Amino acid sequence: MARETYAALQAKIEKEINKLQKKAEILQTKRRKPVISSIITSMREYDITPEEIIAAYGAGKATRGAAGGRRKASPAARPANAAKRAVAPKYRHPQTGETWSGRGKAPRWLAAEEAAGATRDSFLIKE
Repeated sequence: MARETYAALQAKIEKEINKLQKKAEILQTKRRKPVISSIITSMREYDITPEEIIAAYGAGKATRGAAGGRRKASPAARPANAAKRAVAPKYRHPQTGETWSGRGKAPRWLAAEEAAGATRDSFLIKE
């Protein structure tokens, strides 16, 4: 293919991309209008001022991560009284003495024992 042909093809593709981006913006605007209307209706119904929304929005921004989702505070940012506490073990393997708190994914030893027919309750630590 000649260089002019590539340039023409690239220009055609860029033109199509621009056209699709404009369509996407129009669609986004159309989809936002009823949401905004609903927000305004709720604000009037509950007597919420724009200043209250701004304050609440600003407070929410401080806890957001880079991706926009909520994020847990780092250990340094946590108050001293909110330190992580170790969870007492709930299950114990009788032969190896390995333990599991019952939180998160079950350990391999427990999954293997359950696959062999044992019940999880048979490994409960009775205190």
